[in-house]
Amino acid sequence: MPDVRTSVRSPGVLLSVAVLLFVLLAALVPELFTSQDPISGVPAERLSGPSAAHLFGTDQTGRDLFARVVHGAALSLQATVLAVLVSLVAGAALGVLAGFLGGWVDSLVMRVVDVLQAIPAILLSLALVTALGFGTTNVAIAVGVSNLAAFARLMRAEVLRVKTGVFVEAARAAGVRWTGVLGRHVLPNATGPVLALATVTFGTAVLEVSALSFLGFGATPPAPEWGALVAGGRSFLATAWWLTTFPGVTVAAVVLAANRLAQAFERGGR
Repeated sequence: MPDVRTSVRSPGVLLSVAVLLFVLLAALVPELFTSQDPISGVPAERLSGPSAAHLFGTDQTGRDLFARVVHGAALSLQATVLAVLVSLVAGAALGVLAGFLGGWVDSLVMRVVDVLQAIPAILLSLALVTALGFGTTNVAIAVGVSNLAAFARLMRAEVLRVKTGVFVEAARAAGVRWTGVLGRHVLPNATGPVLALATVTFGTAVLEVSALSFLGFGATPPAPEWGALVAGGRSFLATAWWLTTFPGVTVAAVVLAANRLAQAFERGGR
């Protein structure tokens, strides 16, 4: 069995924790990192390269790009966390219904899950956000629904495994009502792997939220969402590479850090 402490103390995991803590602090208290206004710019300083005054340079209207990336952490993480919560809650609820009730309920729920899994996540997200409308919340809901199938399948499998346990059979034999069996025995012993899946899904959700924001489905400009920042610099790739590079590297760093941390938790729990 791997040593959990060794896994957690590895340089990769420590660096991942540092990256995620930095992003979390930027989302909660952006003033710790920059005093620049992310919305208003100085036209005379438009498209200035990275410097001591502007670490990430400025955009086409003279706004400080570092300030926009820092302040954009709140919007991007808000959408990501909401998306993971939608996947976790809705997927787990469907999995519990299918696994605990069984019969036609199980068949119906799993056919719906099969349909969701048959559609690529990004395509399903695009269809849902088109129907729901633009905005950070709608993007989060679309990403959450597109990823709930994996949660439903895993929760169903865990419920089926736990409900055949001896302690569950003993509770039923003792006359405990089904609500008590579900709440006291099945759910507490079935949620562990599902919560672990949520940590793995976090990195994927960051990427999908940024992709939808890149396509223009996120918050209304000039809100500094990470994906929108990357999209905004496409017209200036030849003359102002920093407009797409720094927001893109930020998204990549967060996704890699989240995935690395999820792998460490998975290995440490084995």
